[in-house]
Amino acid sequence: MAETLTAGLTREQAHALLCEHNKDPFHIEHGETVEGVMRYFAREFDPENEEFWGVVGLLHDLDWEEHSDEPDKHTVYAAPLIEAAGGTPELVHAIQTHVCDFNSDLPRPESQMEKILFACEELTGLIGAAVVMRPSKSIMDFNVKSLKKKFKDKRFAAGVNRDIIREGAEMLGWELDELFARTIEAMQSFAPDRDTFGKDA
Repeated sequence: MAETLTAGLTREQAHALLCEHNKDPFHIEHGETVEGVMRYFAREFDPENEEFWGVVGLLHDLDWEEHSDEPDKHTVYAAPLIEAAGGTPELVHAIQTHVCDFNSDLPRPESQMEKILFACEELTGLIGAAVVMRPSKSIMDFNVKSLKKKFKDKRFAAGVNRDIIREGAEMLGWELDELFARTIEAMQSFAPDRDTFGKDA
């Protein structure tokens, strides 16, 4: 039996908390994207805890918009906000692992869930940036070859930390190509209209 993980917040409560502290639609969409990716992987690796994985993804950057000028404190400000809303210690712990490289006081990823969050969070941003540049604005026709080109071009989406993505793949024991393919598949699984990812509303 898999360990049962409890977030302490429903998906709806978590989304409301995200929107309370984030006004930029891009930040909200990023949380929803990482939520979708985490749910996709949960269905493969830990289906009984899909809801927990999803809430972790949704709230992983809760405090970024309000405190982006202090990257070393990222998720530290989020912890009391999550706790005040009813979030559990394990929820806070899981979220804080994805920025351990910026703050050595934070826990490092240990579980499969934490390793996937660490590996995929930056990668979803790179994929999203690449997709909206395509004529189709569709992730459904996006592939690993195209992603590898963007990954190697350090000028493209320069804010995306390629070293974190490499480290995440290593943590998981996956080749970069496998991480790329799996994350693209994850994002394709919930693309709006099953057709486009970067489609304008």
